[in-house]
Amino acid sequence: MNSADITTVKSILSQPQNIVIVPHRNPDGDAMGSCLGLSGFLKTKGHNVRVVSPNDYPKFLKWMPGNDEVINFERENPKAKEAIENASVIFTLDFNDFSRVGQMASALQEATADFIMIDHHQQPSDYAKVTYSDVTMSSTCEMVYNFIDFLGETNGIDADIATNLYTGIMTDTGSFKYRSTSSKTHRVVADLIDKGADNMAIHQEVFDTNSPSRLHLLGVALSNMVILPDYRTAYITLTQDELDQHDFKKGDTEGFVNYGLTLEGIVFAVIFIENREEGIIKISFRSVGDFSVNEFAREHFSGGGHNNAAGGRSETNMEETLSKFNTILKSYKDQLNP
Repeated sequence: MNSADITTVKSILSQPQNIVIVPHRNPDGDAMGSCLGLSGFLKTKGHNVRVVSPNDYPKFLKWMPGNDEVINFERENPKAKEAIENASVIFTLDFNDFSRVGQMASALQEATADFIMIDHHQQPSDYAKVTYSDVTMSSTCEMVYNFIDFLGETNGIDADIATNLYTGIMTDTGSFKYRSTSSKTHRVVADLIDKGADNMAIHQEVFDTNSPSRLHLLGVALSNMVILPDYRTAYITLTQDELDQHDFKKGDTEGFVNYGLTLEGIVFAVIFIENREEGIIKISFRSVGDFSVNEFAREHFSGGGHNNAAGGRSETNMEETLSKFNTILKSYKDQLNP
């Protein structure tokens, strides 16, 4: 954020506001951590704050401080719309285009509030009065910490705020192993621990609360893995029937795509997950090194994200999607084998 943006934000927040904070659809740890962390901070400054999620999110995030007050746009539509209509300020966190909030997009487009965007994805839209966009950041949660710092208010971060921000940084950095994890990230995390974030307890809540059915589903996913050594690529498929047979719950496949990158020599990993209700194949892409899955997803599968982590979708069936993927992959052989 530049000095003009900081001045604008300070002016907006100088008086009590009705504030709504919105994550992207199917919010992950960074989306919910940033929203709940910012919500907690703004409440300490006397603002009326509501977090409105476009839809539900995984059980392993529902222990987070402030979770009980989140409004689900799908399940509590009138209440959510009323909050948005009455908002004087709307923060959009961890996304940068209204297309990322699904059916909630029209409600945001019709809102009369001032928008403030905080996000670390590429190619932001220009809907916000203040845009804080930085694609080099590890996470939106690290950016929310910076946002609070820009306001000179880090002393106001309590244990609950620290817990939420730590959770998002931890999950979006792959427990601090991704390239975007900087020395500054570690300094921010150290301060959050000093302010009350219990790193061991947070890790256990997020990663050590698996159900037997989720682990069995992981076994199916790994048995379905296809390895293409000539392309340094590995991909996983999961059909709707396989999900149903293992009592699939939202969030159960979180992290599955990363297993491909644990194989020696693999630099590109993909998971294809059938969603029969939406009529799509949901796709997650991961890479290491210089191969941009953001460009790959944008070019071929109506998606995007970061250079090393992106998402996409296919509106054909699994067989046709895989055929398309394998055909496209042939043109990337040189890029995957520099």
